[in-house]
Amino acid sequence: MAKRSALAIILAAGEGTRMKSATPKVLHHVGGLPMLGHVLRAVAASGIEDIAVVVGPNADAVSGFVAKAAPKATTHVQGERLGTAHAVLAAREAIARGAEDVLVLYADTPLVTAKTMMRIREALADHPLVFPGFRPFSPTGYGRLILDGGRVTAIREEKDASEEERKIGYVWPGIAGFRSDGFVAMLKQIGNTNAKGEYYLTDLVELANRGGKSVGTLEIDADEVSGVNDRQQLSHAEGLFQKVMREAAMADGATLKAPSTVWFSYDTKIGRDVTIEPNVFFGPGVTVGDNVTIRANSHIEGATIAPGAIIGPFARLRPGAVIGADVHVGNFVEVKNATLGEGAKANHLTYIGDADIGAKTNVGAGTITANYDGFDKYRTVVGEGVSIGSNSVLVAPVNVGDGANVAAGSVIVHDVPADALAVARGRQEDKPGWARKFREKKLAEKAARKK
Repeated sequence: MAKRSALAIILAAGEGTRMKSATPKVLHHVGGLPMLGHVLRAVAASGIEDIAVVVGPNADAVSGFVAKAAPKATTHVQGERLGTAHAVLAAREAIARGAEDVLVLYADTPLVTAKTMMRIREALADHPLVFPGFRPFSPTGYGRLILDGGRVTAIREEKDASEEERKIGYVWPGIAGFRSDGFVAMLKQIGNTNAKGEYYLTDLVELANRGGKSVGTLEIDADEVSGVNDRQQLSHAEGLFQKVMREAAMADGATLKAPSTVWFSYDTKIGRDVTIEPNVFFGPGVTVGDNVTIRANSHIEGATIAPGAIIGPFARLRPGAVIGADVHVGNFVEVKNATLGEGAKANHLTYIGDADIGAKTNVGAGTITANYDGFDKYRTVVGEGVSIGSNSVLVAPVNVGDGANVAAGSVIVHDVPADALAVARGRQEDKPGWARKFREKKLAEKAARKK
């Protein structure tokens, strides 16, 4: 059978006033990515290339995000919020592009998967309309799916349902699939005689049944269609997302010492035989190679970590950190936009920013690359096999050659040749007896004050 073309319509026009935020609801993050971004990624993973996003008026931020995250997607404005069918009709131009299957999705259900989208499309081979269902802990607020022999005969919204219908636990999560044949014509037949005076997508079920078209359903996991309307539900979605990511990391061969304390982002990549200790946070853009140990209380974002490295405890890797194989980055070390070559060590109390540190180089405690003069950033380049003494400052731009030594407490402002010793600190001067005389003077002054 030839592959059928498909269009995904993502409804992103909800106001989200219960979020109490200047940020549009669908741009609130789960796992480091706006909820709309999760849905766009799932659509792409399902193989659907034609995407239409329905936004509300004055939704420039949402449209701008779509343009960056899915440049081929089109956006369509729903000028008035008159129900789900009205929102879908806002994308009629996209429907007219001629895709054979149309999926309707919601931007505030960030956990919906590509697998579910593919299942809906498979079901469309048997039914021209497919309305999936799920079984929440409480069905209150959801449209009830009314079945007859496995087919959907109606979906009754909460306000329009009878007392008996409200007892039904199988409900509609808002997503649906349709064959495009006659789809727009059916949408235009929907009336607004319900309790809210809106145009419901669910009314397509009764229209289809009256026209002799079967409406199918398939059950999906309740967690997958967990919608977000307020901060509490956002937190719930984050928890569900983290559970999936933690289980996936462990299934792929990583050890999480305290899984509930490890936080992943949507694009975190973890290798095999990685050990992650408690209270580790991964921001977006992190790739961790095999056999890496990440010790407790570390914060990592926008970093690449090669196999065999040891990070932390209490380490911070910021965007642009590239950690080579078998590198040690220890406690209270911060690395930003810097490369540490294979086997390099910075074990404690160090800031490495805008720098290249060569292989086998040891950076002593308290070392700082002074990379910013208040206006511009400059780079520090340290060669291979260098020893940087404790409490040193490397004032960029500066180069330290291979095999050089920088004496502890030095402030390096000029390039250091290979294999040289650089000493840049004040000369020590000892004054014999000074400390004893100072103590005697201060004790005498203290005694005089007591008289």
